[in-house]
Amino acid sequence: MKTEFIEYVACSTCKRAKKYLEDKKIEFIDRDIKNNTPTYEELESYVVKFEIPIKKLFNTSGLKYKSLNLKEKLLDMSDNEKLKLLASDGMLIKRPLLITHDNILIGFKEKEWNNYFACGGTNDRD
Repeated sequence: MKTEFIEYVACSTCKRAKKYLEDKKIEFIDRDIKNNTPTYEELESYVVKFEIPIKKLFNTSGLKYKSLNLKEKLLDMSDNEKLKLLASDGMLIKRPLLITHDNILIGFKEKEWNNYFACGGTNDRD
């Protein structure tokens, strides 16, 4: 599986993360989250495979998240409803996402990314 980098192209954090990958010569498949939003099935597979809480996938600092008052609404939503909501609009998903064969990195924290790649994280595996 090739490393997949899911970004919003206008996002400055995503731009820094992409430059990080390019500078480190890490190969990846680039994907625009707004025009090619992860599907329900993809999001569900990330949650299951990488054992992450669904809430971690939400862009809680985003305007859309705030305008929809999701902080309150998520409390009463099922996991199924949360995944459907995320799949309906890429702007609700925290970004960038870096998905490798054995991990998902959500958001760009350079120290976390350095630790992952320093500990043998790889950029592809068939």
